Parts: sequence; structure tokens; C-alpha cells
Amino acid sequence: MGRTSDARERILTAARTLMLSRGYSALGVAGICAAAGVPKGSFYYFFASKEELAVAVVEEHWAGQRAEWTRALGEDVPPLRRLRRLYEVTEAGLRAGREDCGAVTGCLLGNLALELSTTTESVRERLREIFDEQVELVARTVAEARARGEVTVADTGAAARALVAQLEGRVLFAKLYDDPGRLDALWADSLALLGAEEGRAAEEV
Repeated sequence: MGRTSDARERILTAARTLMLSRGYSALGVAGICAAAGVPKGSFYYFFASKEELAVAVVEEHWAGQRAEWTRALGEDVPPLRRLRRLYEVTEAGLRAGREDCGAVTGCLLGNLALELSTTTESVRERLREIFDEQVELVARTVAEARARGEVTVADTGAAARALVAQLEGRVLFAKLYDDPGRLDALWADSLALLGAEEGRAAEEV
């Protein structure tokens, strides 16, 4: 079975890398095991199906990404600065990924959401929950900015959903054009959406 101490992690790592570069549908269990360097029996020891593996990959990926989002939106600086820091972290991740892979691979969660929009319900359900978590994290930041009089948006929840959608959309364009710079306009667009004064916002960041 390979070393039981790390076989599961090797399968998860290989599957995540392959899903980023090839997508979910094109992957087979044999290819994942070959990339992980484990026999096929190891796969079924840990996962009942490719779909179950995909959910595990999503969980592990979001655990790491959630930690990044939590740090970026931490309360050590004013709320608008936190939001901009989240964008900076995202862009830095795209650039690092491009260095490693030779191309912008985009957001694993967004990629899977697009690919599995009409199939694989267990993965779709978990992705919906994760995007709801992202919206909640951003909504708290927007609500604080509104309480400080820095933004004029009326519905912080709706604004947060729009901001997350904008972020995902820009990441999608970065992948399509193989250019992390596609995120450059995101900050100005977000200020406009939030009804923030750019001059005052600049003082905050």
C-alpha cells in the first residue's frame, strides 16, 4: 500500500495538483495513483470513490485558504485595508502558482464550481457552503467599515456577495489570459461598489 503514514496525503496532493492543471472530469483513479506514487489499492483504502476524494481535496484546500483569508481580514488594521490585503494575498498566490506551474491555474474552488455546475452534488454542496463562508468573512469586514462611516453600502451581505463574485471573476480572467495583473482593477471596482470615497479609502490603506 505504500507508507500508510503519508499515502493519503500523497493522494490528496497529487489530486489537487492534477485538478488544478487538468480539471476533475479528465482524471482517473489510476492517473492519480501514478502521480502520487501509490498502488491503486491505497486509493480505495482511503476513499470510496473519486467524488469522495474530490470532497476531501476541497476540504483540505479550503482549510489552508480559510487560514489565509482569516489572517488577511484580521483586525490588526482598518477594515478597508484588510479587504485590500485579501486581494493582495490572492494576487500573490496567483503569481506564485504561475511561477510553479508555468501558467495561472486560477482558483481550485472556482474551477470546480464551474466544471461541476450540473453534476457531482456532494462536491457542489460543499463548494456552496465554502463560498457562503467566504461571503460571511467579507460581510463582517464590510459591516465594520460601514459602522466607521467608510462605506455607504446599505446591505452588507449583498455587498459581500458581490465582492466575492468580483474576486472570483477576476481570478477567472487571470486564468483565461494567464495574467495575474487582471486583478489590478479589482480595488477601484470594489470601492465603487461599496460607495467608498477613493481619497479617504487611500488614507485607510
